Amino acid sequence: MNPFQTLRFAFGGLAANKVRSALTMLGVLIGVAAVILLLAVGNGSSQAVKESIERLGTNALTVSSGGGFGGRRSGPAAGTKPLTVADARALADPSAAPHVESVAPEVTTSQTALYEGTSHTVGQVVGTYPAYFKASNSKVAKGDYFGNDDVLASRKVAVIGSTTAADLFGTADPVGRKVVLGGTPFTVVGVLAAKGGTGFQDPDDVVVAPLPTVQNAFTGFGPLGQILVEARSADATADAQNEVTTVLMAQHGIKDPAAPDFRVSSQASLLTAQASTNKTFTVLLGAVAAISLLVGGIGITNIMLVTVTERTREIGIRKAIGAPRGVILGQFLAESTLLSLIGGGLGVAAGLIGSHFTIVGIKPVVIPESVVGAFAIAVAIGLFFGGYPANRAASLRPIEALRHE
Repeated sequence: MNPFQTLRFAFGGLAANKVRSALTMLGVLIGVAAVILLLAVGNGSSQAVKESIERLGTNALTVSSGGGFGGRRSGPAAGTKPLTVADARALADPSAAPHVESVAPEVTTSQTALYEGTSHTVGQVVGTYPAYFKASNSKVAKGDYFGNDDVLASRKVAVIGSTTAADLFGTADPVGRKVVLGGTPFTVVGVLAAKGGTGFQDPDDVVVAPLPTVQNAFTGFGPLGQILVEARSADATADAQNEVTTVLMAQHGIKDPAAPDFRVSSQASLLTAQASTNKTFTVLLGAVAAISLLVGGIGITNIMLVTVTERTREIGIRKAIGAPRGVILGQFLAESTLLSLIGGGLGVAAGLIGSHFTIVGIKPVVIPESVVGAFAIAVAIGLFFGGYPANRAASLRPIEALRHE
């Protein structure tokens, strides 16, 4: 029997039990689609975080309270000094930190904004200095930034993100209009250009206002949330990081360099940490998806065993008239492989279609290798899990098969 005849008989066997064959292929389809989609979600999450980090620029440093990495303190403890405006001023001293270009202290809160009856809960209300915009790579699309005079005078002015502008003002130009933020009126002086991105927090849903204004209206004049530092260039980032560490240790009276009460994070370190976390996350998602493929393979085994049992007399007749063992083996292997081949192909299509939709706030990014790998594994599963039923069918003795009821 040539390969074309084997395939024809295999298709005939599958067509004889359409519902059973369809359910088996459905198991493989779900497994393949799960592998492609879960890995795509993991990759999409990684891309979103990476883009968010890179938006700050390659020469941005973030200073936050708490111990450093590597098992040291991770939050405020007894004797720990919070970050203050005085710390930011010390970092801005060119004699102490010559590689630092600018410093922007920050406090962050969340407030509800109102404009002519329209209400919107802003994701982030940031109180800071004008240096924040350059350090965070935030560009203005309409209007202008607020200036140092606005900070010194504690003026109630704000620059808003594109999402905030759209939700509050629609198509109207927000510049010059007043918005009530947490009960305090602010004049919009600028609208930031959209940064975009996917994930759980929209970077464009933001209101940026002078630091003393936000402190006076919302947070109080307590500790800072963090300090954003801009190095003079990407090449000067390491020197700036060392200078920031030295200045803050002196400010906080810390003698042991291995026990700081603050963290200084560069974009490079954040990207490295993110890459490591994403690798673990992707492996976990892949393992979960692989279980679906395994279940599909077990389903193929069960269906093929039932098929062999139902067609025992047919096998006996074919062997009695001279069909060799290889023909019987090849036919049942072809059937199991076709089940996984068709199911795998449909699973690839389902996975690619599903990747065009946003899942839990993340835009999936398909990994080409996962598509090829999932399909290849599906076909291999058909051969592997169909091997035992096929071998069982080929090993039947003709006389015993013919006696089967």
